[in-house]
Amino acid sequence: MAANEKRTKSMRIANMHIPSHGLMLFWSIIALFPFYMLIVNSFKSGLQIYANPFGLPTEWTLANYEYIIEASNFFMYFGNSFLVVSVSLFFILLLGSLAAYALAHWRSTVSTAIYFFFIIGMMLPIKIATIRLMEIIKSLGLMNTLWSLFPIYIAMGLPFAVFILTEFIRGLPIDLYEAAYIDGAKRSKIYYSIVLPLIKPALATVAIYNLVPIWNDLWFPLIFITADNQKTVLLAVTKLQGQYATDWPRVFALLTLSALPVITLYLLFSRNFVAGLTAGAIKG
Repeated sequence: MAANEKRTKSMRIANMHIPSHGLMLFWSIIALFPFYMLIVNSFKSGLQIYANPFGLPTEWTLANYEYIIEASNFFMYFGNSFLVVSVSLFFILLLGSLAAYALAHWRSTVSTAIYFFFIIGMMLPIKIATIRLMEIIKSLGLMNTLWSLFPIYIAMGLPFAVFILTEFIRGLPIDLYEAAYIDGAKRSKIYYSIVLPLIKPALATVAIYNLVPIWNDLWFPLIFITADNQKTVLLAVTKLQGQYATDWPRVFALLTLSALPVITLYLLFSRNFVAGLTAGAIKG
């Protein structure tokens, strides 16, 4: 009798999850469909795309990828994007963790005002100040160089970094700091020996969260950079768009190659990404 009740209860619980699982499956299909279109159409010719944009290729071809890799300076554009993302993320994590470490232990009206100043930065899109930013970059002599992108992306990523890392550091046990102080450790020693190893999930969250918009940004490179040797990967897509026609197969191939690093890094750090987001949400 008890076994039948347990079986009935488990079946009832399973039936309750069917709608949620169906909704998740439906949403997964919607989310993966653009990626399917991107990959499938990168193996087609122009005529196949216009004839059947949603189906599989009748003749698979690697000509689009061969052109992107061999004749379009793809690795130069990729290197520019990689440099911009790496330097920007490094300073976002460094400055964000230092600011969060200070704000987490500095409890005063001034620190609260500084913290909310960073939070306001999450609410205001940086693109609304594009004209003023262009004037500043021009006055600094950074126009038409990759250096023009670094301060923009660092400023764009710091608010979220400070928000997540501050809440994460505040949740660390106070006993760790007291033990370190008793042993004679200075604040700098506590920062890189105790705090940094413990906030790795939060650092991964901040890195992935900022990696995607920085890597996929087209707005600021399009405004600040015109020299071909300084262009990023997505800015190179504009070279494949003509006034009267666009070479869509090569565009899809370039976008597929540019998306692979982001997807790979997300899959590698997805566990830390979810852990960091959850911890930040609970502690906040």
